[in-house]
Amino acid sequence: MQPITNTPTRYGWAMIFLHWLIGIIFIGQFALGVVMMRTTSQRTSFELIQLHKSFGFLLLGLIILRIAWRLGNATPALPPSVGTLERRTAPLAHFALYAFQIALPLSGWALVSVSTLEIPTMPFNLFVMPDLPLTESDSAEGFWISAHWYLAYAGIALVALHMAAALRHHFLLRDTVLTRMITPSSGRE
Repeated sequence: MQPITNTPTRYGWAMIFLHWLIGIIFIGQFALGVVMMRTTSQRTSFELIQLHKSFGFLLLGLIILRIAWRLGNATPALPPSVGTLERRTAPLAHFALYAFQIALPLSGWALVSVSTLEIPTMPFNLFVMPDLPLTESDSAEGFWISAHWYLAYAGIALVALHMAAALRHHFLLRDTVLTRMITPSSGRE
């Protein structure tokens, strides 16, 4: 049986599941954001924005769970093929990924909180999410729209860099960096 927790050399099922689920939602949110801003139908745009907000709150919850899980579990050591510079920068890159995955939903939450439209946010139509205690204004809304937009593009660029690094490890360096995030530990490692 495959363990849920990490081992010194591989990730367990929990971290693998959270990694891929968060990655899919993060990339999907970027695509959904682009589509919803280019949709000409107001009704469709409204529905897509509500879906985008719902997945944003889901993403925020999942990333907080993932960070808690990571803090409570050992992180597998990098294979010997990884150089000194990469060993030093990898933790910074992961920290940046976590920071963007938290900052983006928070900036979206701030955006809907300051909006003068006062449209309630109901994640997946389950409950009303309270607004953050921020002052509503057109200028604040403009600021948070820009912040959310810049964070989204910087975040997706960071994800692309992360994916390129994983593929480099798999195809060029031929080490276990990518495979240990696909196949869980056996518990015997």
